[in-house]
Amino acid sequence: MEKEFILKIKKIGKDVEIPGYNLKSDVGFDLKANEDATLSPGEQKQIKTGLIAEIPEGCVGLIRDRIGIVTKLGIHTAAGTFDSGFRGEISIVLVNYADETVEIEKGMRIAQMILLPVIKAKIKEVKELNKTERGSKIGISKK
Repeated sequence: MEKEFILKIKKIGKDVEIPGYNLKSDVGFDLKANEDATLSPGEQKQIKTGLIAEIPEGCVGLIRDRIGIVTKLGIHTAAGTFDSGFRGEISIVLVNYADETVEIEKGMRIAQMILLPVIKAKIKEVKELNKTERGSKIGISKK
């Protein structure tokens, strides 16, 4: 049986919609821009959503790209980790990797948030770590 988590949302902007899951199978819910913005090629900008969230204790809200904004506009999200203690406005940092200027319009779906449970580890310094088959190899396997 799945544990139910409640995500409390407060609207602080005009004409802001409360986000929700579009399909039952969705793992993330869409976040929309609450302002118009222009991003030049290579530019990074913080876009407000007009929302404040109370992330459930023991969870984290992670901001992820939306495939449509990436493939159609060349816009990616940068960073985006919201802890349960944060009570500021959810803002999305967008980066324009396209060769053209991109217009973000108020109400546009710009990112998605995924809520995940968090495991808190005890951190312990050691002199050696266990060896693995992979070791420190970086790259894509040819298998």
